Amino acid sequence: MYIRKIAVLAAGILLAFPAVAQYKDEAPREGKVVLTLDDALRIALSENTSVKVADMEIQRQQYARKGSYSALLPQVSASGMYSYALKKQKVYFGSDKTDDEGGSSSGGGMAGMMAGLMEPIMYYIMDLYEATGTPFVPYVPTPSEDSGSSSEPIEMGRSHSVNFGVNAQMPLVNFQLWESLRLTGDQVELAVEQARESRLGTVASVKQAYFAILFAREAYNVYNSVYENAVENYRLTEMRYNAQKASELDLTRAKSNVAAAIPNLYNAENSVELALWQLKAVMGIDLERDIDVAGALEDYAAEMFRDIHEAEDASLDGNTQLRQLARQAEMLSKQIRMQQYAYLPTLALSFSYSFLTQSDIFNLSQWKWFPSSTLGLSLSIPIFSGGQRYHAIKQTRVQADELELQRINAERQLRIGIRQSLNTMETAMRTHDASKEALVSAEKAYDIAVKSYQLGKSTLTDLNNTELVLTQSRLAVSQAVYNFVIAKAGLEQTLGYDFNEK
Repeated sequence: MYIRKIAVLAAGILLAFPAVAQYKDEAPREGKVVLTLDDALRIALSENTSVKVADMEIQRQQYARKGSYSALLPQVSASGMYSYALKKQKVYFGSDKTDDEGGSSSGGGMAGMMAGLMEPIMYYIMDLYEATGTPFVPYVPTPSEDSGSSSEPIEMGRSHSVNFGVNAQMPLVNFQLWESLRLTGDQVELAVEQARESRLGTVASVKQAYFAILFAREAYNVYNSVYENAVENYRLTEMRYNAQKASELDLTRAKSNVAAAIPNLYNAENSVELALWQLKAVMGIDLERDIDVAGALEDYAAEMFRDIHEAEDASLDGNTQLRQLARQAEMLSKQIRMQQYAYLPTLALSFSYSFLTQSDIFNLSQWKWFPSSTLGLSLSIPIFSGGQRYHAIKQTRVQADELELQRINAERQLRIGIRQSLNTMETAMRTHDASKEALVSAEKAYDIAVKSYQLGKSTLTDLNNTELVLTQSRLAVSQAVYNFVIAKAGLEQTLGYDFNEK
């Protein structure tokens, strides 16, 4: 009865094997896209969100640069105004002062000035009357009228007033403005370098995700091989148990090995799926898109020796972080010059043209328009600002010194990172060689252990031990290659190697 239960369990395990090993034997489904590393990089550089945002930032800075050049062109504006006089302004003519006899004084002040201006006009009018033969009778105000005219105010202006015109102004000499325009050009170049940094980060992320898939697949193949060996060992142990050549303990151990291999297989399969999702996310494509990757980790093992020697002679000239710091230092230098130019005079050209009309009647057809225009130069000479310009220059110079210290520290950290990557690559290369030799010995030992177990000359424990060594050797080979390519991807990002650079 117990043997029958074991047989049923073994049959169930054997039937479950095709389902567990589905990923390995699965044929490419219709619509699945198999990508190489170059394909994944090209798609990511065109679809990745961070790359798109960085390219849009370049475009934004270019628009800002073009907009800044408008300061060199005339700034033209139009204005208009309508006003209604609720209470008109009043003025006085004459003088409120009286002489010593109490009479009105008309010889001084505004009245005297107006009399002097009107005298030639009065003579001209008298001559016109004499030419026509009509006697001229001048109007002589009464004392009451005369005294009132010197004290009563006269309203000035009209009820309705309309004024509109066009103003234009253009700088002729402005050193601070010219330097600020150069500064906007550096901002565009800084945005370009920041976009390059985004592309380098995207390339490194795609490589890491791609190699993670290959490593997860290698791990899946290893654990799938372990599962297959466990199933085969269970079958052999069951046959020997039925022939009374193996103990019940060996049969139980064989069954436990099969059960223990299944979770590792599922975890490895899940790691492959998660790595694929990570690659799709980095590439910026639909997460539901069915994709797969081509190649194997062992394909990159041949480049290990060549790449390690090429990387040793690399420099930091292409590092995007140092290039951005250098660009920022140049921008601060121009900012200092721009602040120094604030001490220099500026010259601007201005022009205005306007129309004015005033009337007590709100009738557009009867309004008379009076144009006026001006053309002028305005010179501004800075003299004293309370030390604002001086302290602004000092502040910017301190900021430049801080940036230089940051550059030195960044270069130091980058060189440490390069050395660490090179050491990792060299360690991975040596580990790969040792693991390859260990793998050959482990495969040979496992074959001997299988044959010995089949002949009954070794135990299941011996077979399990040799299989464990074989599994570790296989994983060690893949792990060494994976560590190498990941360190290489990080090193290329640090050195600033673009995707199209070899």
